[in-house]
Amino acid sequence: MALLKELIKPRYGITERKKAELDGLTIQVLDAQIEVQQLQAIVDSLTEKAANFAGYLTLAANNKTLAFNNRNLTDDLVQKAKELLDSSKLALGQMGQANTSTKSVASQIKAVIDQLIYSAEIINKLAVLVLRNKALNPLISDELVSLIGIAGNDANNAVAVTLVALKSAFASQSANMEAEAAAELEAEQSLHLYNLITGTYNPPVDDETRKTSLLTLINTAYDTAKSNYELADEANTRTLMQLNLASADLRKAQVKLQSLQAGLAAATAAALAS
Repeated sequence: MALLKELIKPRYGITERKKAELDGLTIQVLDAQIEVQQLQAIVDSLTEKAANFAGYLTLAANNKTLAFNNRNLTDDLVQKAKELLDSSKLALGQMGQANTSTKSVASQIKAVIDQLIYSAEIINKLAVLVLRNKALNPLISDELVSLIGIAGNDANNAVAVTLVALKSAFASQSANMEAEAAAELEAEQSLHLYNLITGTYNPPVDDETRKTSLLTLINTAYDTAKSNYELADEANTRTLMQLNLASADLRKAQVKLQSLQAGLAAATAAALAS
């Protein structure tokens, strides 16, 4: 600036009017330089800000992907828990039916045994009576005596075999009762697991309990991650727009500065040459 003033001193023939024009151009150049510096600072700040938001957006996108995958896994878990609950209820119902059937069979076998025992007693009494009469009346055929004896043995054998069957029925009934108890416990645990995952208790529970269910927590985490991603994407987009506008303003200011600098140089050269 001092050099410029030295160059345009009046003793070299530069008139006051030309000096005023050069001073005006010089001020415009200085103003343009200040504007370029300010815009450059804004662009540098927005560039750093855009880089930070790009990092936030990448992190938010990763978190959203993880939360989405966790939600899908939880949906699969809910489906598996529902299948386990349904199969447990089905098994419990089948075991109940089997236990009822076994009880009915045991009851029927018991009735048959009672009838067989009664029949065996009658046959045995008849055999004793026939033997007594045989001793008094030799005309009673030996074949009749033999048939009655065989019938008595068969009746006793039938009672023994039926007792074995009844014992097996009782053993099966005992096993069915144990299996039914295990199936009932499995159904209860399956229901508890399903309720714990989904929060769908019956009867309904309070809102706080439902909020602590795995499904609710995972869905809330996904909604939060999705919202954070949308906010980060919006902030990143807005910052990029601001950066683009500021960069455009900076380029215009730089072109303007270059033009003013060229004009000042040309005016200064013309003034010195006159």
